[in-house]
Amino acid sequence: MLRVTLAARLALIGLVGFILVSTVAVAIFYRTTLRENELTRPSPARLDALAGLLERTDAGSRQAVLDAVSSPQFMVRILPSGTPVDGETPHQQQELRDTYAAGLAGRPIEIVPPPGHRGARVFPRLARLMANAVEFRIGLRSGELLIIDAYTRLPVTPFGLPVGFGAGLFGSVVALLALLVMQRETRPLARLAAAVDRVDLSADPPPLPQARRSAPEIRAVIAAFNRLQGRLAEMLRARMTLVGGIAHDVRTFATRLRLRVEHIPDDAERRRAIADIDDMIRLLDDALLSTRAGAGGLSREMVELAALLEGDVHDRRVQGAAVDLVVDEPARNLVVLGDRLALRRVFANIIDNALAYGHAAHVRAAEKDGAILVSIDDEGPGIALDQRQTVLEPFHRVEKSRNRATGGAGLGLAVVRNLVEAHGGTIEIVAAPGGGTRVNVTLPVFQPA
Repeated sequence: MLRVTLAARLALIGLVGFILVSTVAVAIFYRTTLRENELTRPSPARLDALAGLLERTDAGSRQAVLDAVSSPQFMVRILPSGTPVDGETPHQQQELRDTYAAGLAGRPIEIVPPPGHRGARVFPRLARLMANAVEFRIGLRSGELLIIDAYTRLPVTPFGLPVGFGAGLFGSVVALLALLVMQRETRPLARLAAAVDRVDLSADPPPLPQARRSAPEIRAVIAAFNRLQGRLAEMLRARMTLVGGIAHDVRTFATRLRLRVEHIPDDAERRRAIADIDDMIRLLDDALLSTRAGAGGLSREMVELAALLEGDVHDRRVQGAAVDLVVDEPARNLVVLGDRLALRRVFANIIDNALAYGHAAHVRAAEKDGAILVSIDDEGPGIALDQRQTVLEPFHRVEKSRNRATGGAGLGLAVVRNLVEAHGGTIEIVAAPGGGTRVNVTLPVFQPA
């Protein structure tokens, strides 16, 4: 099979387009020039007036009249008396001859090819194309013969169209076919772009079908993309296995360490050590959840978000935390499709941040545009406008020290953002109406099919 590269195909399409534009431009020029050239084919009335004028003019003054009416496209001359109106009008111009004969008041007339085109016997097809180059032979009443060569320097067809217009029309058809070919050639690229947008490495990615009739470069790109999908899926599975194994082993070691910490005699040191171990386990769980979210490894179940929030708020109020919850009636029975553990971690992290830095957490759930909006307000100093987006990045803290006593590792909100986006939602940090910070989490409501 002939291997025509994509570059060659695009170059061919560009060349065809250039030829098409050039042909159309030449055709427009021809048509415009012909319309402006009134002397290309004189009217019968004009020839009758000219013949009458010459018949009334004496022989000494005729040359001046001939010079006055002649032009490069309208050459007029008179042959002496007795010259026959010889020549035979071609069959295709008999109707034209009859039209002129009717307007010449009985004068004999023949229409023949001009002297410059007597080579029609050698090139008959080309001569037929020069339909606007004609020689009128008109017999005057004085016996003389009036010769008028009327022609244009632009060759045209019998329909008044320039020579080559058919080629231009053919080029237009070819250009249309080229556009169709172009569309067919780029269709695999559009499918490739769509496949890149919907890459889902949580399952075995479906390979793109090979475009066997496309250019070799396109087939190579599709094959490379399929190999890339396979390698990424394999790497992700390996990473998940590695992270899962590390998490299991670290949790085992942390549990053993906590059992040993219980034997520390100093109560204050024991509580600090237990808190550090709990933070380490929490950080490990957050990282594992974030990894699962990025790999599409979260489970899917129907979760009543209002009930989940009520449970989390109740647990903290039992511990004496300053937290309250308001659920609007339209949002009370709304269901979200997602991972229950991940959703609990989302709101637990936000509420804990509000309690740690804002001294209180005011939670509200409401329905908004087919989604459920959960707002958590605190009573702290708030977050500067230029830092509201950066606090959602990993390891970024408003409090710049790395002291664990003044805050976590800076992963909490980053994990929250990953988990929210994995559920098809959004997270936004704004200023609370009463001062402090408001975190808005919007999650799509499950719509049964």
